[in-house]
Amino acid sequence: MPIATGFVLLFAIMFPGQAAEPSAAGLWQKIEDGKPVVWVLVLERDGIFEGVVAKTFPLPGEDPNEICAKCSDDRKNAPLLGISFIRDMKREGLKYEGGNVLDPRDGKIYKAKMNVSPDGQILTMRGYWGISLLGKDETWYRLPDTSMASLDPAIVAKYLPAQAAAIKPPPVAAKKSNAPVSPAVR
Repeated sequence: MPIATGFVLLFAIMFPGQAAEPSAAGLWQKIEDGKPVVWVLVLERDGIFEGVVAKTFPLPGEDPNEICAKCSDDRKNAPLLGISFIRDMKREGLKYEGGNVLDPRDGKIYKAKMNVSPDGQILTMRGYWGISLLGKDETWYRLPDTSMASLDPAIVAKYLPAQAAAIKPPPVAAKKSNAPVSPAVR
C-alpha cells in the first residue's frame, strides 16, 4: 500500500465522520412520466433545513399562479411558487428527521424525513401519518448549480439574498443620445 493511501486510511479510521458528507441543501427536481413536475430548493439555516417550491411546471389548463387555498396555517392563500412546504428538518449524517411536509393540494401537514444518497445526487423525501410505515416516498434528483439561474428572481431574493445581491445587474447609466444638439442648447 502506498504511504499516501495509508495516511488517508489512518485518518479515516482515527477521525470517522470528518469527511464531508453531501447535504440536502441545494436544488432538486421531481420527475413524473419523464417530465419535470417541480423544482425544490432546500436551504439550511442554523442547522434546520427547509424546502421551498422554487419552480413549477403547470400542465396546459392548470393555473400557473395557484395558491394554497386549503392551507390552514401561515401559508393560507400563499402562492405555491415560493411556498415553504418542508419545515424543521434536523440533520443526522445523510438523514434528516423531525420535520414536516405540507401537501398543498389538500392543506394537510404530515411528519417527514429525508435521506440523501451517499453520492449526494438523490434525495428521498418521505411524508407520513403517525408512523413512517404509513407514508409515501418521493425521489428527487439534484440539479446542477447552474440551474439556479432559471429560478424566478423573487424566489432567489427571498430565500438566497446573498446570491441575489451578487447577481444583481449594475445600475443603468444614462444613455448618450446620437441626436444632434440644437444650437440653442449649446
